[in-house]
Amino acid sequence: MTRILRPILPLLLAALLGSVAVAPLHAQSAPPPPPPHGDMPPPPPRPWSSLDPAQRDVLAPLQKEWDSMPPRKQSRMLQRAERWVTLPPERREEVRQHIARWQQMTPDERRQARENRRKFNELSPQQREQLHATFERFQQLPPAQRERLIREWHSLPPAERLHWDERRGHDRPPPPPPPGGPGHP
Repeated sequence: MTRILRPILPLLLAALLGSVAVAPLHAQSAPPPPPPHGDMPPPPPRPWSSLDPAQRDVLAPLQKEWDSMPPRKQSRMLQRAERWVTLPPERREEVRQHIARWQQMTPDERRQARENRRKFNELSPQQREQLHATFERFQQLPPAQRERLIREWHSLPPAERLHWDERRGHDRPPPPPPPGGPGHP
């Protein structure tokens, strides 16, 4: 395993093999930060019935709790829905599934997912690229092998997970070639 990948392996495995469902680890720019609220009054609440069909379609997993959401959260979700409705149908379905998974997560799982995202955003571009490549190789493993690796990961105490890659060298996908090709350190 390359030197760069070893320190981020626990993050990779926590994100991929943990019980927390996280969004795909594609190298994406982070969404722009929300504008400062300052002294701005909160937006008015938007009842579910006032949403247009496209918004309701994208936000369907939130329907049950929509009317009890704080207006600022509704506003943020509506802004995201505006972007999502411009996506191709298959990407919209992915977004809908991500929302549904998020809704099913426990507060601890959500906290862990946020922490994983924060850690991912702190990685260098090279580390992100390697993490993504490792994720892609993991996805290419036969389902039975992936399930076996996931079960093994879950059976280990957290301290042993840090050294999991050293024990499982023969089952993990090969590391990516070093930058500059073979023979380059």
